[in-house]
Amino acid sequence: MDKPISKSTQTRSRLRKALRWVLILGAVAALFLILRNLLKTRVEATDFQIAAIELGTIENTITASGLVVPAFEQQVISPISTSVKEVLLRSGDKVEKGDPMMLLDDEFIRLEYESLEDQYELKNNKITRLKYEYDKNIKDLDYENKIKNLQLSSLESQLADAQRLQEIGSATQEEVDQAKLNLEIAQLEKKKLENELAFSEQVLAGDKRNLELEARMEQKKLKELQRKLRETKVTAPRAGVITWISEDLGKTVNEGELLVRLADLGRYRVEASVSDRYAQYVKVGQPVRVRINRDDLTGFVAATLPAVENNTVSFIVELEQPDHKLLRPNMRVEVFLISDRREQALRLRNGPVFTGAARQNLFVVRGEEAIKTTARVGLVGIDYVELLETDLQKGDRVIISDMERFDHLERIQLQ
Repeated sequence: MDKPISKSTQTRSRLRKALRWVLILGAVAALFLILRNLLKTRVEATDFQIAAIELGTIENTITASGLVVPAFEQQVISPISTSVKEVLLRSGDKVEKGDPMMLLDDEFIRLEYESLEDQYELKNNKITRLKYEYDKNIKDLDYENKIKNLQLSSLESQLADAQRLQEIGSATQEEVDQAKLNLEIAQLEKKKLENELAFSEQVLAGDKRNLELEARMEQKKLKELQRKLRETKVTAPRAGVITWISEDLGKTVNEGELLVRLADLGRYRVEASVSDRYAQYVKVGQPVRVRINRDDLTGFVAATLPAVENNTVSFIVELEQPDHKLLRPNMRVEVFLISDRREQALRLRNGPVFTGAARQNLFVVRGEEAIKTTARVGLVGIDYVELLETDLQKGDRVIISDMERFDHLERIQLQ
């Protein structure tokens, strides 16, 4: 027979059930709070870099290193083989065009110049003498030709007289024949004389021409020696700064050896190099940005060097402002090759949040929260990154600090 349960026992049973439900609800609440803390963290907003999304131009860039060098550097070489007599200036000195920089020993070249000058004068004397001989010979032959003409006229008269006398019986046939023979001989002698005159005119004129050419060649040599003699006083070919000068007095220098290196420090260019992985982007005319501190100078690739050294490709950058006040010789600068460009792109300032991934997690600020979203990265520039395939819009404020430690969160509470 069943025994009835007492009220105290029923009360205790109900309390145990209620306590069990309270414990279960407490455990659920605690778990909720733990998960909430895992998914949501309160952080000071000032701990982050925040930038606004905007529409603008974006340029895809390739980073290279560069060295600022003078746009123009001229080398002054020795005009002759000689020795350094005197050094008038030093490296670092500024010069104007025509300023003397160095003196070379000119004794040997001066003697050579004087000797050639004498030879040139002798050649001119020969030309003058040949001219007189030419005039004399031509005149003599011309006179002989005129005399021969007179002789022919006389012989022609004699032949005519002989023929008339023969007609009246006062001259024989032999006398007529002799007169004809004399006339024919005289005519041949005249032709010979005319031929000799023509030959002499050509030969003597050719000899004179040869001597004149020889004299002209010596005159050119004389001018060349005269130039070299002047250049033994080494002067600045243009205004600039001496970057190097041979300072060894008495040093023997060969013809063509470097004496002075002169640079124009008013205009500069950049010698740059980049990894050969990007060699396809290094083309003449390619736009370039050169960064000096926080200032950017624009330019373009003016020339590429064919040789690849240490897995790098070298190229020359011409600047649109080669005389910019920030440029200094031998200054190291950042060079950015612009490989692509897009207008009116959705862009965000470049920062540590971008890790190079094709798709990027970003935290957009909504009131007092930062909510995770994603975007595909497009062009990557010096200062901006293009955002594609995203729900972000112009004006949205996005955290650009390194967010790796918050990547597991969906929301961040900002204080």
